Amino acid sequence: MTAPIVIHWFRQDLRLSDNPALTAACEAGRVILLYILNEGEPGARQLGAASKNWLHYSLKALNESLRGNLLIRRGDPSEIIRTLVQETGATGIFWNRCYEPWRIKHDASLKSALERSGVTAKSFNGSLLWEPWQVEKPDGTPYKVFTPFYRKGCLQAPEPRKPLPVPEPMQLHHVSTKDELCVDDLNLLDCRPWSMRLSDHWQHGEQAAQNRLYAFLENGLINYKDGRNFPALAHTSRLSPHLHFGEISPNQIWWALAIHEATGDIDHFRCELGWREFSYSLLFHNPTLPKVNLNPKFDSFPWAVEDQRLQAWQKGQTGVPIVDAGMRELWQTGYMHNRLRMIVGSFLVKNLLLDWRLGEAWFWDCLVDADLANNAASWQWIAGCGADAAPYFRIFNPVIQGEKFDAHGEYTRRFLPELRDLPERYLFKPWEAPKHILQDAGITLGETYPLPLVDLKKSREEALRAFEQTK
Repeated sequence: MTAPIVIHWFRQDLRLSDNPALTAACEAGRVILLYILNEGEPGARQLGAASKNWLHYSLKALNESLRGNLLIRRGDPSEIIRTLVQETGATGIFWNRCYEPWRIKHDASLKSALERSGVTAKSFNGSLLWEPWQVEKPDGTPYKVFTPFYRKGCLQAPEPRKPLPVPEPMQLHHVSTKDELCVDDLNLLDCRPWSMRLSDHWQHGEQAAQNRLYAFLENGLINYKDGRNFPALAHTSRLSPHLHFGEISPNQIWWALAIHEATGDIDHFRCELGWREFSYSLLFHNPTLPKVNLNPKFDSFPWAVEDQRLQAWQKGQTGVPIVDAGMRELWQTGYMHNRLRMIVGSFLVKNLLLDWRLGEAWFWDCLVDADLANNAASWQWIAGCGADAAPYFRIFNPVIQGEKFDAHGEYTRRFLPELRDLPERYLFKPWEAPKHILQDAGITLGETYPLPLVDLKKSREEALRAFEQTK
């Protein structure tokens, strides 16, 4: 008897191992492996340029692992799936859930329509350790503070499921139509030199994600708690883009950590996975998170009018070295060390008094790990208007941050070569360097390196006065 035809719809799960929907599809019949690029979904936020870059190479890697059997389409998933079902006689469709508000709405509508037409439609959790609705307070309301969310909610919930192997055997059903596309047809790559250089800094795909994980477990996990704060050290995992695109699952990371329990600081790294879960919980229960202050008193905050200072911040030309180093890392690599994300975010909203949403939008376009939940929750956190947020009056001093976490300037000099000959004493505050020191280093402030956009002390005082107006 011939096995029925079913469809696995790849989304943010671009991997074969630990893919619950793919495993279920393979158990159900002969599988059509489908990916749909949808750029016109109502209410959707379009991918940023860096995300498109990553998606291009990730799809290439996935298709190679599938030996060219990935069916690629562009357009409305509902229409494409309904047409494909009619053309092939597929009896079921399987996918892993996404948690962006517009995708939740779309998936519910699609599932209802398919089931009414007699087609099996099943969705699975392939992206989170716990579903957002699984981790709630005893009274059924969502947590608003991270520590009880993680300690009382996540760690008291059933433990994350163990990873699934690559499904074997994988019986495929081939579809060849005039609408078939290849990855290049999606035109995901930006023609600007900036975008073309991003791929030089990364390896993409499922195997690259596994390699990155085990390199981190071997070399970065030891002393992770302290080492993660120093951007020149290799104590961060850099797994975030792999996680976002589903080249690796959080379950694979969670259980891989268990093997290294005796040799590394797994509790603190698992806590970082918990922050990711918390961000998704916040987005699920607050769909307007990317645009609306969770704390409504910030609706009256007197943000400065957007001006040329935003462009200087974006280009890493603020005149504050540790801030500029972080912003240039972002521009050159599509990534920024987490300590720097906090520093540059604080500088934007609390020294320049520019709206956090401007920073969120820039990160969305430039980060290869741009993730709606993480990006929005993190920017609201640093701005002081989010859940469990850093108090607004906690203002990072970028000079002290640089001196403390990049004491020898290895990170800063890497991205600010024009300051490479400046002594450590003045590296993070070149405006205080004597004229002869600047001359010896080949620096002319205002020409070879900018003067600071703002006085750090005065801008801090201005931010605190502005905060008083919200009370």
